[in-house]
Amino acid sequence: MAARQRWFTFSLVVATLLGIAVGWICNRHLTSQQAVDVAADLSTITDAFLRLIKMIIAPLVFASLVTAIARMGGAAEISRVGVKALAWFLGASCVSLTIGLLMAHWMQPGAALHVQAQHPLALSGTASGVDTADFTVADFVTHLIPRSFAEAMAGNEILQIVVFSIFIGAAAAALKDKALQFVELVEQLAAIMFKVTDYVMKAAPIAIFAALASSICIHGIGIVGTYARFVAGFYFSLGLLWGVLIAALLLIVGSRGLRLLAGVRQPVLLAFATSSSEAAYPRLLEELVAFGIPRRIASFVLPLGYSFNLDGAMMYCTFAILFIAQAYGIELTVTQQITLFGLLIVTTKGVAGVPRAAIAVVAVTLHYFNLPDSGIALVLAVDHVLDMGRSATNILGNSVAAAVVAKWEGQIAPTSDAGRS
Repeated sequence: MAARQRWFTFSLVVATLLGIAVGWICNRHLTSQQAVDVAADLSTITDAFLRLIKMIIAPLVFASLVTAIARMGGAAEISRVGVKALAWFLGASCVSLTIGLLMAHWMQPGAALHVQAQHPLALSGTASGVDTADFTVADFVTHLIPRSFAEAMAGNEILQIVVFSIFIGAAAAALKDKALQFVELVEQLAAIMFKVTDYVMKAAPIAIFAALASSICIHGIGIVGTYARFVAGFYFSLGLLWGVLIAALLLIVGSRGLRLLAGVRQPVLLAFATSSSEAAYPRLLEELVAFGIPRRIASFVLPLGYSFNLDGAMMYCTFAILFIAQAYGIELTVTQQITLFGLLIVTTKGVAGVPRAAIAVVAVTLHYFNLPDSGIALVLAVDHVLDMGRSATNILGNSVAAAVVAKWEGQIAPTSDAGRS
């Protein structure tokens, strides 16, 4: 098994390097139209892989979460684990936003652009392709509750599936022996979905190669140079956030946390290369259980984390908004920045499963603070490059969250017992 994992990790790294190399060669030697055609063909491979992942997510979240709750000791344990998870999520969110604010102020990534209202990079008519009409607190609250389970499953609405699964799991736990056959059936469904995951993940290296080659084929590596300070500043800030999360992991879990970091490197790399946190979900859940986190806790915390613990996305929103403000020479007051902090705490909690969700949040926030809407075009140019980092950070953040909650519960199993509960 260890040899197989090492080979899979090696294949991911090779696919990443080949994707960058092939994309660069195509960008340098093909005409613009040829590059677009090649990129479109490669994107088909990536889209097919991501559709396979999305096919797995809804039934896997439902089955694993219902089983986790049904196997818990009762309402007291469910409430205790839920409160601890949400407390960690809130703390991690505050740390992420604080680092983003401080680093954006210190590095001033947008100050050098000096963008005017009619600058070619920020034409007011530029379409972002982002629908922001529904991003309100009221809509978020009503959106929590699914109108039907079938609709939530069909739309891969993770947050709605989580709400429905909590009710079903709690009811099954209350019925105990009367619902035993149902719980066993759902456990079998979860086992089947994990096996399907193994089949799908065999195509991950090909998907990573296609994703990177397609993006670089069109935009070229040079696009990063245009926004060097922005991209470098954002990744440096992510590095600081990773340092804080890893330090907290080692402080709470101990030196064994290093083994967790080694175990989740594949899901982190997969999320980075595909720019999709969802793509890493099935493998991440398996790695957390293999580390020694009880399946019922990992299956409970992880779906919640995908909705409420988007550390990378929150930092991106903070950094992008201040970048745009600096590019236009607009300075936000201390009161506005405090308001921005609170606004992002709320709005980033309702974007799970929304395409280009972080960009949508940025667009809404620009309007809220009367910043130029055309500023969204400034970050769209390098959004894919940044999305890779924020997706990988989301994975790391949720891995740490699951380990910390399990430690607080005193239920991280020894290596030999990992995955049994």
